[in-house]
Amino acid sequence: MTTPPRASTRTLVLGAVGVVFGDIGTSPLYAVRECFHPAHQTAVTEANVLGVLSLIIWALIVIICVKYLAFVLRADNRGEGGELALLSLCQKALPKGGSGAFLVGVLGVFGASLLFGDGMITPSISVLSAVEGLREAADGLDRFVIPLTLAILIALFSFQFVGTERVGAFFGPVMLVWFLVLAILGLRGLAGNPEVLQAFFPWHGLRFLFTSGHSGFLVLGSVFLVVTGGEALYADMGHFGRRPIRLGWFVCVLPALLLNYLGQGALLLADPEAAAQPFYRLAPAWALIPLVALATLATVIASQALITGTFSVTLQAVQLGYFPRTAIRHTSHHRRGQIYVPLVNWILLACCLALVLGFRSSSGLANAYGLSVSLTMLITTSLLYVVARHAWGWSRWRAGALCGFLLTIEFAFFAANFVKVFHGGWVPLVVGLSVFTLMTTWSTGRKILGRRLAAQALPHEDLLAGLEVEPPLRVPGTAVFMTANRGSTPVALLHNLKHNKVLHERVLFLTAMTLDTPAAPESDRVELEALGKGFFRVTGRYGFMEEPDVPRLLELCADCGLQISAPQVTFFLGRETLVPARRGHGFARWRAHLFAFLSRIAQQPATFFRLPPGRVVELGIQIEI
Repeated sequence: MTTPPRASTRTLVLGAVGVVFGDIGTSPLYAVRECFHPAHQTAVTEANVLGVLSLIIWALIVIICVKYLAFVLRADNRGEGGELALLSLCQKALPKGGSGAFLVGVLGVFGASLLFGDGMITPSISVLSAVEGLREAADGLDRFVIPLTLAILIALFSFQFVGTERVGAFFGPVMLVWFLVLAILGLRGLAGNPEVLQAFFPWHGLRFLFTSGHSGFLVLGSVFLVVTGGEALYADMGHFGRRPIRLGWFVCVLPALLLNYLGQGALLLADPEAAAQPFYRLAPAWALIPLVALATLATVIASQALITGTFSVTLQAVQLGYFPRTAIRHTSHHRRGQIYVPLVNWILLACCLALVLGFRSSSGLANAYGLSVSLTMLITTSLLYVVARHAWGWSRWRAGALCGFLLTIEFAFFAANFVKVFHGGWVPLVVGLSVFTLMTTWSTGRKILGRRLAAQALPHEDLLAGLEVEPPLRVPGTAVFMTANRGSTPVALLHNLKHNKVLHERVLFLTAMTLDTPAAPESDRVELEALGKGFFRVTGRYGFMEEPDVPRLLELCADCGLQISAPQVTFFLGRETLVPARRGHGFARWRAHLFAFLSRIAQQPATFFRLPPGRVVELGIQIEI
């Protein structure tokens, strides 16, 4: 009886190692190198090496072990993680309509927007830093670095359609080998100078910060590279679960990372010239080519964590009304949350290629990396305070002590990364702000559109009273009118009645509601209410990680006493043509144009709701916004 759960846990741990820890697991390729980059003017001395290693070790312990694995992973919304899941928890805990709820909403959406910028930079810097190992392997291979990086990125994004489950099953064993190699290389370097183990004492890091001045402050921005990928642990929680992620980290990933960073530090003490590429110089000369190949494969895998996290955030944003409907494909029949989003996939690829061609080195990309990640971490900690206070019932002092401690550390990292804003750090910020603008414009536009449609709608009671006075011709069959407002008659029905002068013998007003939970209980999936005269109100409920399936909803109506013959159903949809008004209805004119454009390119409702082709009638109206 106990064997299947253990086997399932092992599979999930392997998948988590293959997908979730890819980003943070490949930081040894460039993190130590960037700490001793010539631009920082930090000499490779024993005190500086021990100081940098101490900062690296304690960054991993405090940010990853304490913040994410001990606390943030507890803030799951029925198993799902990420900024929007955290936002939903906060909004449920706070009074609706208050200033606190508004501020939390802005922070949550902005944090989710920043993840898109990370999803572009992570594949670029990871793959490029691995391929750059060719320069250590042999002279004359420099010219192949950029073309090979571009080819690998194209291949990576081209097979995303197979899904996270199959990707994780393939990547897991490879990443296990990668972490084993990290540990072996680290032990090889550590054997020469075991005194670097002193770096576990935190005063080495504190002394480095307080005695190195401005250069130490700049190095702190590079130290932060060792924890990039922490947000992916939370964003990908819905793919693998909390326990497998924790097991994978403490049993496999953390020991390998610590050994490798210590090994690189020991190498620097023996050979300060190795600071140019300390990771690859840990390996013997005969192993360089195989190591470059393995590192390249590992960095391809590293990119997967942010790609899958971006897919998850996109689905949540669509379901919560922050993003236009787009094609989303579920890639697993037995594991919820495993999805592929074609539009986002190809946009990420185009941006990754542009970044590689624009920066042309991982050191250049390192300047663009870190700023948006550190800002995202600040937002996560701020939202964590709200959850701890209002959802977990912590006292103000308890929640403030934890989150204040974390915010102090993360703000130091943010400040150190902020100096990079004019050297590439603006790239993820621009991406994040652009996505934030799109998400808030879509959300606000939908609310304005809903109010405009509601103003033209007719209450059900008034409709039924009017039909009593002037009954129209009733024809056989069932008409289903999709409506977002449960209490009002859809404008599409009024137009149909006005122009066609007929009604079906049965009319259903169907509303698909998205809950602030990842999945809706099957017992509450459908609600049926008879209005009289052959009219029914049907409410379907879905979680923000689910996709609506209207034909399935109609089948479930049989459990409520309403048998519906699928071939006799006609679906009526209203199609709104949006016209920006000269005087906006609470909307800037440029945002009205943007909302109208997003509405045109959004996935059609018939496709989104899985309505059968050939049985859909669309009635259009023009609406000023």
